[in-house]
Amino acid sequence: MLKSDLKKEDLIKNLSAETGFSYNFSKQLIGSLIEILIQNIKTGDFTLKNIGLFKILQKKERVGRDPKSKKQYIITSRKAVSFKPSKKINEYMKTFNE
Repeated sequence: MLKSDLKKEDLIKNLSAETGFSYNFSKQLIGSLIEILIQNIKTGDFTLKNIGLFKILQKKERVGRDPKSKKQYIITSRKAVSFKPSKKINEYMKTFNE
């Protein structure tokens, strides 16, 4: 299952197929995993060993522009999540470039 736009539903189906778990158990497992990640990210920077670092960024208010109409509007300040992969994953990804 190699897709560039993976959905939660795809993860559930793949987990169920790979492990033999029922669809409902896989759905609960993926849902719980996502909930745990969200709760830990809310508390600040969160490192998942051998996977990477999830970090909260504070984005400032700025002026945006609609590319079609060229109309300007204000994009409000907000928080965003950034992900930095671990060295292990970066090394693994380098093998694809060779």
